[in-house]
Amino acid sequence: MSVSQTAASLARARPSFASTTILRSACAAVVAAGLLAACGNKDQAAAGPGGAPGGGMPPPEVGVVVATPQAVGLVTELPGRLEASRVAQVRARAAGILQKRLFREGSDVRAGQPLFQIDPAPYRAAAQSAQATLARAQANLTQASAQAERYKPLLDANAISKQDYVNAVAAQKSAQADVAAGQAAVQTAQINLGYANVTSPISGRIGRALVTEGALVGQGEATQLATVQQINPMYVNFTQSTTDVLKLRRALAAGQLKRAAGTEAASVRVVLDDGTEYANAGRLLFSDLTVDPTSGQITLRAEIPNNDGLLLPGMYVRVRLEQAQAENAITLPQQAVNRSSQGDTVMVVGADGKVGPRPVKVGAAQGGQWVVLEGLKPGEQVMVDGFQKLRGPGPVKAVPWQPGAAASAASAPAASASAASASASSASR
Repeated sequence: MSVSQTAASLARARPSFASTTILRSACAAVVAAGLLAACGNKDQAAAGPGGAPGGGMPPPEVGVVVATPQAVGLVTELPGRLEASRVAQVRARAAGILQKRLFREGSDVRAGQPLFQIDPAPYRAAAQSAQATLARAQANLTQASAQAERYKPLLDANAISKQDYVNAVAAQKSAQADVAAGQAAVQTAQINLGYANVTSPISGRIGRALVTEGALVGQGEATQLATVQQINPMYVNFTQSTTDVLKLRRALAAGQLKRAAGTEAASVRVVLDDGTEYANAGRLLFSDLTVDPTSGQITLRAEIPNNDGLLLPGMYVRVRLEQAQAENAITLPQQAVNRSSQGDTVMVVGADGKVGPRPVKVGAAQGGQWVVLEGLKPGEQVMVDGFQKLRGPGPVKAVPWQPGAAASAASAPAASASAASASASSASR
């Protein structure tokens, strides 16, 4: 039955007010269904197979960076350990009872500062005895010298025998030798007396005291009392494999790399245990000429300023060492490089807008980026973001990559979904 026939049959009847309302609603629903069907057929005919005007989906957007050659320092990160530049053991060079400790443990001391006091009474008495012996020798020298002077004119007058004069001169020289020995004994006694006052041999930071007051020290051997370490500057010792050293030297000889400024390295940076980089840069002092036969490593040493005292001896750190520079290297974000056992590859957007893989040669990492040494040409567009949007070999739309774009794009669909859910819940209420 058509719409007109249904309306006519209903009009011939005598409907109530409610029947008239139902009739009008049914007619409106039938007309609306017919209009929607007609519009749907028209839109389906106008749209292509992919649902977008023109017959296909728009090309997906991918983030790219432009390959730009530049001089890049090749930084090698190696494990190392800090060491004080000077270490001195404070030892008791005089035997006796330790009376006083004259410093605060863990404080900074200067060279020559008194640290310990050993009982000086025996050494003071020995010094006085040596002084007395020297005085006796000087008195004998005075007497012997006077007698030799008196005998000389008597010998000229033949008043005494020549033997008497020779004996007088010999006594004078013997007295002179006794005086010299007495002076040496006095000096030795003074030195031993000075050893009773133990001083710091160098300037630096002193650790804990290894003995306490009342201990007998220096009996038979020089007892160690404390340790002083100079921590400004600090040394950092680290090792590098001979394979890396030989590879670097071959690249420098072939002209592939350029030696960094300075003797061996342009800069040495220290990375602490928490991952932060120490503010002060150091300099490389030397590299060992021999290879450790057990590990095949070469030892290197760098000097690091430590004005604030943050670095401590014995700390394990990471050392970033710049030994060479690549003149035409390209840096890429790490997510742009696919590293596998078959080699390193990147996705390059061609002039036709299509994406293809490209094998590259990757050097060391620097600042969160890979240093690409070979495989890319200047001006090429390297894909960094949007890998999940690729659909076969079709073209893509390359847009400049922004480091924070991926996170914001991922959060946008979630925000839209939450907004739609909120609208639906309010409509249901």
